[in-house]
Amino acid sequence: MSSSPSSRAQEAREAIAVRLRELRLDAGITARELAVRCGWSESKSSRIEHAKTPASDTDIRAWCTACEAPAQADDLIAANRQADSMYVQWKRLQRTGLRQLQESGVPLYEQTRQFHVYCSNVVPGFFQTPGYATALLTSIARFRGTPDDVADAVTARMNRSQVIREGDHRFAVLVEESVLRYRIGSPEVMAAQLGHLLSVMALPSVSLGIIPFTAPRTSWPLETFTIFDSQRVHVETLSAAIKETQPSDVALYLKAFGNLKDLAAYGAAARTLITSAIDVLS
Repeated sequence: MSSSPSSRAQEAREAIAVRLRELRLDAGITARELAVRCGWSESKSSRIEHAKTPASDTDIRAWCTACEAPAQADDLIAANRQADSMYVQWKRLQRTGLRQLQESGVPLYEQTRQFHVYCSNVVPGFFQTPGYATALLTSIARFRGTPDDVADAVTARMNRSQVIREGDHRFAVLVEESVLRYRIGSPEVMAAQLGHLLSVMALPSVSLGIIPFTAPRTSWPLETFTIFDSQRVHVETLSAAIKETQPSDVALYLKAFGNLKDLAAYGAAARTLITSAIDVLS
């Protein structure tokens, strides 16, 4: 995955700017004439065309009307909103605390039938125990300086996690062995969390694979990502949440998941890795 999520978002904005410029050229008008028709400065037209300034919905409608192509506006506005939502900083998503973010994901979780999840740093959210979630969300809240609603956020996360036991959902989950070893919370919290993993991997809806430290790496560790029904991907970085919906991007993550899956241990071998991590704690 050669380009960063933020650069992918910028590429999407640049593509919209190119389409706007093509509309102007097809209309046979200059940037100055477009500015006159829209009632703004020529420099604004230039900034929008060169993707220096993101166009608003109103800007796009005015642009299309000035180019006598109003039918193009809705499609361009939808593409523009998608570009804006591709890269959303955590500080924006979590500005009112962590509970709301947990609750906002419930509709997507409920409507998704097939989850593909890869985690290289922490236990997936819907497999977390209250103790583990409390330790993790507390550290996130402190690091990002968000309002302290950790207790409510943990409750919301536990409610969202019912999706693994309710409805017609399937979970293909991969975690690196390092996830079993990172100490999130006390040894007692980690032991309870690892024991819970042993329980959830027995659910008929869950396929849990663990990539051992000793696996020959034909695919390198990646950022945490979740694929929803092979239609959209959510990627988590330190600074932002990324959404990818272009079919080629989704296919790339599915390919990466398939490559990582080939490295994983399942069944008895996976349980041995978990129990070994528990033994270290004691």
